[in-house]
Amino acid sequence: MIGMNLKALRKAKGYSQEEVAEKMNVSRQSVAKWENDESIPDVIKCSELANLYGISLDELVHNKISVDEEQANGEEGKYVFGIVKVGERGQIVIPKHARDVFDIKPGDKLLVVGDVKRGLGIGKLSRSIANDFVFEE
Repeated sequence: MIGMNLKALRKAKGYSQEEVAEKMNVSRQSVAKWENDESIPDVIKCSELANLYGISLDELVHNKISVDEEQANGEEGKYVFGIVKVGERGQIVIPKHARDVFDIKPGDKLLVVGDVKRGLGIGKLSRSIANDFVFEE
């Protein structure tokens, strides 16, 4: 779990593994192992990592990451909300901060789009548009 958070935060800041390793006084291999959950940084390194990324230790450890606008490459209105895990039936839990920012409520309909080169996207549909679509449950 910490590994996914570390990787997402590093990418959101635009750092390479080498840059993080240099800032943390560890090897690039250590950073790679942390990100791949092959090892866990000690509590002192976790605290230093939280400081590096401008988040609390609790957010780093407990997957409560919400990278704000300033941290998302400085572009207003763009966010990195963290990483979610896909369940056995394909379900995901959208992070609370994302639900708050985009006013997503239980029962809302979301449109899932994809591009094999760019990835997936999820968007909230207005009620009037949602009523025009046939949904697969």
